[in-house]
Amino acid sequence: MRGKLREAFRPESSYRAFFLSIMTFALAYGLYKGVIDNYLAEVAGMSEFDKGVSEFFRELPGFALILVLAVFYMFSAERIYQIGAVIMLAGMSMQAVIPSEKALVIMAIFIYSLGEHIQLGMRNTITLEYAREGKSGVALGRQNAVYQIGTLSGYIIVILLFLVLGNRTSLFRPVFWMSSSVILIGLLSSLRIRGDSKPDPSKRRFYFHRKYTKYYMLELFYGARKQVFFTFGPYVLVLFYGASAMTISTLFAITSVCSYFASPIVGKIIDRFGYKIVMISDTLILVIVCFFYGFAHHIFPMRIAFIICCANYVLDAVISLASMASNVYVQDLADNADEVRATISTGVSVNHFITILVALFGGWIWKTLGIETLFIMSAVLGLCNSAYAATIRTGSELKKDEIQ
Repeated sequence: MRGKLREAFRPESSYRAFFLSIMTFALAYGLYKGVIDNYLAEVAGMSEFDKGVSEFFRELPGFALILVLAVFYMFSAERIYQIGAVIMLAGMSMQAVIPSEKALVIMAIFIYSLGEHIQLGMRNTITLEYAREGKSGVALGRQNAVYQIGTLSGYIIVILLFLVLGNRTSLFRPVFWMSSSVILIGLLSSLRIRGDSKPDPSKRRFYFHRKYTKYYMLELFYGARKQVFFTFGPYVLVLFYGASAMTISTLFAITSVCSYFASPIVGKIIDRFGYKIVMISDTLILVIVCFFYGFAHHIFPMRIAFIICCANYVLDAVISLASMASNVYVQDLADNADEVRATISTGVSVNHFITILVALFGGWIWKTLGIETLFIMSAVLGLCNSAYAATIRTGSELKKDEIQ
């Protein structure tokens, strides 16, 4: 990996310290993500609706990211990246020490997520700045690979910890402390980063244009259906099927490995068959996934239903990779690279706008109408996404039909 990094990045840049920090922050996230759902259910006693509320506040920083970065307008990307690390450390340390009161736990989740989203906004900017000429795509790929390896390592540590010491709720806080310590190492590493990479202005402003209307609508549909699985998929396994932290971490680890290998395959499928076909077909597969996730316990014994839901969670993560197709659609519409970045950045905020609403109301739907209704809703959103994707134009007629 070190040799591949040298090939992609300028030797005079601080890419080594930068990538060490990425690895450690990803490791910390893997530790945190591996136990947080079980902690919320088993220790904090959060119900289905409470989970939706916590997810609302976790996603809120993503929606407000453009405004947050505007506050730090005068700072370099490296400095903003370091500020994000400090906020992450504060949120994770708070999670490790506070009583398991719902309001305090949600506050800690919000603070950590704020730092995480700030960093997310800077990682690509710094990566592109440090990349060798003509190696931008390779550099971004290396960054994603390092983050995936770090996250997977965190899941594996959680699995081993619970495998050796047993599934005990008393282990949750030590894991949060471990995550905090790893974030501190990442923060110290990030302080060694030297440079003055100015944040991409496109990430600090909205860019709306009539020709991207269908893209924004597709992001709304995708954000809504994605949030159902991201928020409630693991929580169904914990709350409804009684999955342990070790089981959930194992599932996340398997999902990471499958997504890592499936990502380039999905990219080739997009190039081979076109983004329109992929946009339509992936959400049709989603209908099958949603059906089994919501109704497996009515058809099969609980143990078999649980295994089927786990398999469908992994399948959903893989088909979610097809969201790359919408970025190719934007590239087909755009007049230049700056417009692509600005539009996709706006799409992220549009996406987060709907996710915070789905997180809030999804918990209420589950609690009052059942998980069957929740995943029927996700399937309907998927069908809407497919129907809307079928209306887009591709190829040489695209700009003439959709811009004029």
